[in-house]
Amino acid sequence: MTQDLAGRRVTVMGLGLFGGGLGVAQWLHAQGAHVRITDRRGADILAGALVALEPLRSSGRLEVECGQHTPEWFTQTDLLVVNAAVPTPWSNPLLSSARKAGVPLTTEIRLSIEMLADRRTIGITGSAGKSTTSAMTLEALRASGRRAMIGGNYGGSLLGSADAAAAEWLVLELSSAQLWWLSDEAADWSGRPRLGWRPTIGALTNLAPNHVDWHGSVEHYLMSKEGIVPASGQVVTWFATDDPDAERAAAEAIGGDRVWWRTTPPAVAVDGLALAVPGAHMVQNARTALALLDCASAVDGHPVDRHAATSAISAFPGLPHRLQRVGEWNGVACFNDSKSTTPAATIRALEAFDDLSRVHLIAGGYDKHIDLSAIARLAPRLAGLYAVGQVEDQLVTSGGMRCGTLDAAVPAAFGRARPGDSILLSPACASLDQYPNFEHRGDHFVALVRTAATAPSR
Repeated sequence: MTQDLAGRRVTVMGLGLFGGGLGVAQWLHAQGAHVRITDRRGADILAGALVALEPLRSSGRLEVECGQHTPEWFTQTDLLVVNAAVPTPWSNPLLSSARKAGVPLTTEIRLSIEMLADRRTIGITGSAGKSTTSAMTLEALRASGRRAMIGGNYGGSLLGSADAAAAEWLVLELSSAQLWWLSDEAADWSGRPRLGWRPTIGALTNLAPNHVDWHGSVEHYLMSKEGIVPASGQVVTWFATDDPDAERAAAEAIGGDRVWWRTTPPAVAVDGLALAVPGAHMVQNARTALALLDCASAVDGHPVDRHAATSAISAFPGLPHRLQRVGEWNGVACFNDSKSTTPAATIRALEAFDDLSRVHLIAGGYDKHIDLSAIARLAPRLAGLYAVGQVEDQLVTSGGMRCGTLDAAVPAAFGRARPGDSILLSPACASLDQYPNFEHRGDHFVALVRTAATAPSR
C-alpha cells in the first residue's frame, strides 16, 4: 500500500469533524501521496482539523479547499477517498464523474481494514447503543489482559496507529454506511476489488428502520447492516431489538427469508454489575460487552477475568452526549443525550427514568424520513415535550410545544420544571438542520442549560 501511494494524487472528499478525514489525510501524506482535501463546509467549522494539518503544508504535497468542491479534483486524481457520511453515493454527481473517469473510490474504513486485515476484530453495529457497547467492550477486553484498540465510527482513525498495529483485538463500531462501503456491492460499484472482509465476531445491539436519507430505502439500510455477520464458522453474538414492532417492521422490510438476526439476549450473568450510568439499556449494553468478551476468549483461548471486566464496565463513566448528566439546579436535573438520533434510542433514554411525568423532553432536528409517532405519542405522559427543528410538526401531534430551536426550548423547559423534575435533550433525530453534528448540538444544550439555570430569575 505504501509503494502504491508514493507520488500518487489522492483526493479526500470530506475532511469531517470526527477525526476520520484528518487521520486518513495525515496517513496518505505520510505514504508520500499528493493529497487534496475538499469539503463543502466552511473553514470556521473545520478549524480544528485545519490547524492539525498546518504542519504538512510546507511539503508542497497538501492542498485544502473549504466551502466548495472543485469538479476536477474528482476526475484528475489517482484515488478518491470518500467520507462514508456522503448519502446515496451511487447517485452523487461528483462520484459518478470520478467513476466515469476511471478513478477508483475508497473510504477511510476500507483503508484501515486493508492495512490491519490480519487483526482479530469485533464489529459492533446497531440502530442505537453501538458507541457505548463498543466502549464497554474495549474496557472489558483490556481489563481481562488483552491488548485492544477501538476505531471505525467511534471517531479518529486507526491508520498509522502503532497501538492498532500492536493490538490483539480491534473493536470496530460500524455504521450502516461504513458496512456498505465494506460490501461487495460497494466494491463492484466503486471500481475496487472485493474486500471479502467479515469481523471475527459480530454484534448487533438492536435493529430498527433508520437512515433512509442515506440509503434511499429501509431495505437497503437493513441489508447493509447484514455486513456485520461473521464468515461461516466464526463466533458471533448479537442482541437484536427488544422492540417487537420494530423487529417486525425490519423483518417485513427485508423479507422473511432474509432475516439474519437473533433476538435472544446473550446468556451472560451480570452479578456484581453496578453501572455509573442508569438505565435498562445500559445494562443491555454491558451484557452484550461481556458476551463479546466470552466470544473473544473462545477465539483466542485466553481466560476471562470476569471480576476485572465487570469492575471496569461498572466504573465506565459513560460517553459525552449519551445520557450525560450535566448537573442539577434548584432540584432540576439536566441530561444531554444528543447522540440519540433515532426514536428507538430516545425511548431507551426515557426508560432510564422512573417517572415520565417528571421528564421534560426536548426532541427534534433534521428530517431523516423516519416515523417519529412513537415519540409524539408520549407527549401526554411527559411533563413536557418541546419540539425543535425540521420535524417539530410531526412531534406535537399529541401535544407539546413548538419551540423551533434549543435557544427557545431550554428556557421553556426550565420555566415549567419543578424540583424533582428532569430536563432531557434526546432528539430522536440527526442534527444537520441546525448543527454540524450531534456534538455541537449537545455542547450548545449544555451551555444553554447552564445559562438558564444560573439566570437571576431562577
